[in-house]
Amino acid sequence: MSLDELISALPDHARDLRLNFASVIGRSPLTTLQLWGTVLACAIAVRSPVVLRALAPEARSRLSPEAYDAVRTTASAMALSNVFFRTRHLLSDPEYGTLRPGLRTTLPACPGVDRTDVELWSVAVSAVNGCGACLDAHERVLRDADVDREVVQEAFKIASVIQAVATTLETEAVLAPWL
Repeated sequence: MSLDELISALPDHARDLRLNFASVIGRSPLTTLQLWGTVLACAIAVRSPVVLRALAPEARSRLSPEAYDAVRTTASAMALSNVFFRTRHLLSDPEYGTLRPGLRTTLPACPGVDRTDVELWSVAVSAVNGCGACLDAHERVLRDADVDREVVQEAFKIASVIQAVATTLETEAVLAPWL
């Protein structure tokens, strides 16, 4: 499925979602690397085969091989970190926060990719996965690097739209026999 087919597959009741998708992809203030890295990271994080099959080839065509791998590495690392730190944050016993994680959870250095881009992708994946602790940590790194709030918001705006596209398409596929 191509990018255009993905958008066309959205039902009429999701018209605003079509417009939002076109806006975050077509009129983003992010660099190409930031935009397509965020799109790919979110497509991986939402775990929708339909969305990933449509967006991964588009991202691959716009990213260097090193950047494409860096996004995949970031999404993988955040899948682990988001569950661990979200759970630790949600538990009412603060003692868990004092325990050594015992997991390798640092984001690797990615050749050819600026650290702030990796942090931006991490914010987007953390938004999809709902990890407040990770959102705060990565947003703080970005703000300390003088990244504007509008740029950070753009990342979680993309995450929101891609999550909604995945949810809508997966739901429509299940409901299809009754529509």
